[in-house]
Amino acid sequence: MKRDIKKKYKIEFHVHTKFSADSFLGKYLLFLMCKFKKINCIAITDHNEIEGALKFKNFFEKHNINIIVGEEIFTKDGEIIGLFLKNKIFPNLSAEETVSQIKSQNGVVYIPHPYDEKRYKTVINPEALNRIYKNVDLIECHNGRNIKKEFSVKQNQIANKYNLIKVVGSDAHTFYEIGRNYCITSEVVTKNNIKEMINKSNFKMKKSIKFAHFNTRVVRLLKLIKGGKWNELSRIINKRLKRNR
Repeated sequence: MKRDIKKKYKIEFHVHTKFSADSFLGKYLLFLMCKFKKINCIAITDHNEIEGALKFKNFFEKHNINIIVGEEIFTKDGEIIGLFLKNKIFPNLSAEETVSQIKSQNGVVYIPHPYDEKRYKTVINPEALNRIYKNVDLIECHNGRNIKKEFSVKQNQIANKYNLIKVVGSDAHTFYEIGRNYCITSEVVTKNNIKEMINKSNFKMKKSIKFAHFNTRVVRLLKLIKGGKWNELSRIINKRLKRNR
């Protein structure tokens, strides 16, 4: 149901930058896109890293765009996002340990893409979600990189099952994905009011740009080559060749 929100404050959650292994999105291009799309706040949630969010924060906020420092953390049970973090949380912990570390920083626990057949390795394990859901603050009911409408339907169903507050996540890795999927609230979102504001927000949702997935695969390969990570590059290529046989 559409809510009547007179003052529109646009928040784009789940954004990646060049500090993620699969993105080249830099500070100035991200800033220009936020201005062009009239985004008031972004949650930068790089993979296993908060460095980009911290480095971008002062510049963006000088120009009236708020930054939520976040991190998309790869756990033994799939990915979990922490928002309003002060310190980096290391990957490969259990879901419970990761949630505990987010909460120890007085952060917000956010579940990205709780269902996605194409990215099943990063989706949180259903059993793990069943164990931690009481400590989850927000969960995506739509991810901007869903390649099928059914994924959003399933994500929404999972949110309903646990009666969790729904949020739209951009999952933008490229400049052309900015300003397509975001939340609209009536006032500035803070750590203290985020659950209340998002629960009353409107959502702007668009389907995935398919080319964006190809783009991030290429970026990841280029970064592996630049970093001289030949073993990992070889593993990815061999896996791809086996899949195409």
